[in-house]
Amino acid sequence: MTDMKIRRALLSVSDKSGLAELGKILAGMGVELVSTGGTAKALRDAGLAVRDISELTGFPEMMDGRVKTLHPKVHGGLLAVRDNAQHAAAMEDHDIGGIDLVVVNLYPFAETVARGADRSEVIENIDIGGPSMVRSSAKNHEYVTIVTDPSDYAELHAELGSKAGSTSLDFRKRMAAKAFAATAAYDSMIAQWFAFGDQGQMFPDTLPVTIQRGAELRYGENPHQKAALYLPVGPHARGIAQAEQLQGKELSYNNYNDADAALELVSEFADGPPTVVIVKHANPCGVASGDTLLEAYEAALKCDSVSAFGGIVACNQPLDAATAAAITEIFTEVVAAPDASDEAKAVFAKKKNLRLLLTGEFSDPARGGLMMKTIAGGWLVQSRDNGQISETELKTVTKRAPSEQELKDCLTAWTVAKHVKSNAIVYVKNGVSAGIGAGQMNRRDSARIAAAKAAEAAEIYGWDAPRTNGSAVASDAFFPFADGLLSAAEAGATAVIQPGGSIRDDEVIAAADEAGLAMVFTGMRHFRH
Repeated sequence: MTDMKIRRALLSVSDKSGLAELGKILAGMGVELVSTGGTAKALRDAGLAVRDISELTGFPEMMDGRVKTLHPKVHGGLLAVRDNAQHAAAMEDHDIGGIDLVVVNLYPFAETVARGADRSEVIENIDIGGPSMVRSSAKNHEYVTIVTDPSDYAELHAELGSKAGSTSLDFRKRMAAKAFAATAAYDSMIAQWFAFGDQGQMFPDTLPVTIQRGAELRYGENPHQKAALYLPVGPHARGIAQAEQLQGKELSYNNYNDADAALELVSEFADGPPTVVIVKHANPCGVASGDTLLEAYEAALKCDSVSAFGGIVACNQPLDAATAAAITEIFTEVVAAPDASDEAKAVFAKKKNLRLLLTGEFSDPARGGLMMKTIAGGWLVQSRDNGQISETELKTVTKRAPSEQELKDCLTAWTVAKHVKSNAIVYVKNGVSAGIGAGQMNRRDSARIAAAKAAEAAEIYGWDAPRTNGSAVASDAFFPFADGLLSAAEAGATAVIQPGGSIRDDEVIAAADEAGLAMVFTGMRHFRH
């Protein structure tokens, strides 16, 4: 027989949501309630009879509540194998009663850290007795039911109702698995705080990672792959994973990946003029700022309208109806913005498959943190690329210094290049991307591809010349030879921003001078693989 009757329950929770209702359900089934401190008070305030843990153990709670459940009469009642003769005899000899149900959730450690509590308060919110009871109960799930999440109270109620006050082994196994995951996540958060917050380590000997499944996705990058979205447990920055989806189909693996790339780039312009980013396959294919969001979208689209089909659009300001209408003129997978007007929402509502994501406040692009990438047999871990360059940090290396507008476009191109797969070349003119070359095996080809896209746009829209004429060009890493720079000059670029640092810098600078280019070095590289 695998069903176990619930006769005695031990309840000790920090999150008291649903506690009174659960207590009434258990008491109505004749279950004896044993509890501690604030939980016992909450149950009594609800009119329920409760036995204090100190009465069960014969010892008072002591040391400011640090010691209350760490006792043989608690853990003996949890760990005893009920049909083991020796265990049964020990229980009888030491007057240990069985505990059939444990409802525990742990001290709010993550919340305490998140609100900036001092070190002593953080330490006091490391739960000891709670995890011990959870682990004892979960280990002995053949006989004991453990519930750690208030969202499971309703299922517990249904289980007890369908089993005449008992629980099934299948239910207990599922709750035990969830309980061990809860204590593992809790310990991981504590280890993270000690390593990162308390001791300032970047790469601790053991890197604890605490994530929980948010949703299973339809498939991965391809239909034959499985995929799921996992979310961090504890304090974390907001991102595309926390955006509110107002409409459209469920987001796919590729949608999340591309929308993340778009949001990370547009957040670089959070405090700037209206700016729109269009992304396809995790690479920007159009970026523009303008006097209005509509103007910015139209300019971004014209950078590469072919690639924009089926792309992701991200805006740095709330969407208005006019911009929404323009976006819906071509097939767009996802639109992300801090907010949207009711009129804009009504426009998007006519496109039922388009996903509209409201992100709220953007995360700081200069924030710290670690990034992880799986490789066969291990992980690569690095700090986020949060490097930023100001105008005062640039070094002019050519005879001609850039003009005010060229310098402004250089910085915009440099910001965009940071988010383009290497090798990256980005042309910008008057705050608008004119051509983007991404992911090539050499920098010269990236420069040529970006120029070819600009020439194609000029042909599509009937311009007299490509927008690369008079543009600034950014290279995410140094030019190892002059050929890439000369390709940019042939496309019409008049200013260049690049890291510098090549053994052939002198050759490249001489070529720039000969072509009449202004060039600045950043001293910083932005590879993105």
